[in-house]
Amino acid sequence: MKRAFFACVAVLALVPAPAFACACGCSIFDVGTSSLIPSGPGGTAFLELDLLDQTKNWSGDSRAPAADNDDKHISSEFWLAGGQYMFDEDWGAMVEVPYTERLFKSADPDNTGTFRHDALGDIKLMGVYSGFDPDMSSGVIFGVKLPTGDHTYAHFDSDVEIGSGSTDLILGAYKTGAFDVSQSFSWFAQAMWQHEVATQNGYTPGSELNGAAGVSWNDMGAGLVPILQMLVSRRGRDSGANGEPDETGYTRLLISLGLEARIDSWKLYADVELPVYQHVNGDQLVAPAAFKFVASYAF
Repeated sequence: MKRAFFACVAVLALVPAPAFACACGCSIFDVGTSSLIPSGPGGTAFLELDLLDQTKNWSGDSRAPAADNDDKHISSEFWLAGGQYMFDEDWGAMVEVPYTERLFKSADPDNTGTFRHDALGDIKLMGVYSGFDPDMSSGVIFGVKLPTGDHTYAHFDSDVEIGSGSTDLILGAYKTGAFDVSQSFSWFAQAMWQHEVATQNGYTPGSELNGAAGVSWNDMGAGLVPILQMLVSRRGRDSGANGEPDETGYTRLLISLGLEARIDSWKLYADVELPVYQHVNGDQLVAPAAFKFVASYAF
């Protein structure tokens, strides 16, 4: 079984699932999407839902008093529609169109209340080259994140906005393989880096690096494939007049337990991502877990 990688679901960030808002970690969903795998010429369309409920205040390496943070609750539903098309065994193209539903509860004296905002996110356009090996087991991904997401909602801080307002470059790589000749157990590793090249409104989001390494058991039967992954993420501090460098940036590690179901041309995937280690700058809201659901169709 080929474990090539699809790498596109939001943008990067080498971190676990304690999760912040979009500018603070949604790019971790860009890696570890094991059910979206180019394995030959043709296309794949997918719909993904990622859930984050950030309720715990964290500072440094540990939990901190809620009173230390004016942000009290961030709940996000990240919807992502997209697809990839491999023109041949070497070259392909990908597009991701996100839509986010977000609730933000703030105790900031200048912005007290509970606010909800739903909007289009930052669209990503990417290309893939998988011609290094005859079996497409390794490749690179490159592209751009466009500033299409709403980044001007009055009641959201810059790092809570659904869009970042920045144009970013995206670079990634992947490698897949099998542990045995029968390919009962396969493995994959992938990494993605994202860095802004143009910004707006005095806000520069920190660059992000995300990575994932995982194994899958392909002989469970009934079309089911268990997948175990480790995800790591690193995000730099935000900057600019409207950035908060003292309250942004992190490093985190999480473990993902997932299950994929294969039904003809369909793949259904779900996982839960749990934090193992996390270090944040200042005080930031984190979530105890993140959840991912993907439905993809190959044609």
